[in-house]
Amino acid sequence: MIIRNPLFLLLIPVLGLILLYLEIKMGKERTRARGAVRYSSVDVLKEAPVAPRVRWARRLPWLRLVYLVLLVLALARPQIGLKETIVRQEGIDIVLALDVSTSMLAEDFIIRGSRKNRLEVVQEVTTEFIAKRPRDRIGLVIFAGRPYILSPLTWDHNFSTVRLREVKAGMIEDGTAIGSALATAVNRLRESTAKSKVVILLTDGVNNAGAIPPLAAAEAAAALGVTVYTIGAGSDKPVPYPTTDPWGRKVYRNVEIGLDEELLKEIARITGGKYYHANDTASLVQIFREIDQMTTTPLEMPVFREYRELYPYLLLAAFFLIALEALLNNTIYRRLP
Repeated sequence: MIIRNPLFLLLIPVLGLILLYLEIKMGKERTRARGAVRYSSVDVLKEAPVAPRVRWARRLPWLRLVYLVLLVLALARPQIGLKETIVRQEGIDIVLALDVSTSMLAEDFIIRGSRKNRLEVVQEVTTEFIAKRPRDRIGLVIFAGRPYILSPLTWDHNFSTVRLREVKAGMIEDGTAIGSALATAVNRLRESTAKSKVVILLTDGVNNAGAIPPLAAAEAAAALGVTVYTIGAGSDKPVPYPTTDPWGRKVYRNVEIGLDEELLKEIARITGGKYYHANDTASLVQIFREIDQMTTTPLEMPVFREYRELYPYLLLAAFFLIALEALLNNTIYRRLP
């Protein structure tokens, strides 16, 4: 049982004292107001038994005390748990660090038979990944020439996915700041109390911007107990990249986009994670499925799922006693002036 407003319970002894004082005062006033009748002798009256009606009339003040206490208890709002449920939670803190540089516009991925650029595919696959992890707190960091915090760690996955869908390549000055992005993602987890902390870093390029060396950021992650899974996206061959001709028409040219796989492998090794290479949509989906199976931290805690309010029953009992007192005072125990 829990009491929602326990301070009201302090009124109970106060009510008892007030009621006791009033009864003593009223008793003295009745004694002074009682008239004198001459009898030759009252000894015979002393020997007469006290009628039950008189005996119960003296107890009416206690009835008043009972219903006042019931009213105070109703104000205190006692509640009882109907059932106790053991909730098993398996949650970790995850930050997704996603490359949104202009190289992510390369269209070497296919979804449902249609050619898509790398960023579009990453947005769709990561949205599905987030939806499958309802018990995890997930944060989003995007980066190009510098990192940008898109979403803090949150259980509000609708907010995260809406923000993710709004991302466009080129919304940040171009470049690939892998070290700064990793450091920003790790910093989001610095104050996390979760036993499992993970960064998923996805890029298709080579570190060429930012003030923080990628391996220094990896060492910091390892020191904070953060595991980093790195994903290199895109083909290692020339890929179609959209551009415009002098007449403003969309055309493609084959370009080769460098990917520093050795750096990504080393980041994963330092932090106890794993490196993956996704050269098409199917492999990227499979990578996120594998990461989805990562070890989580089980927590068991007893919680009351449902509570029942007791104040309606207390009020009902109090009103019954109030009505009973009024009925008795106006019938059986009615006093003549």
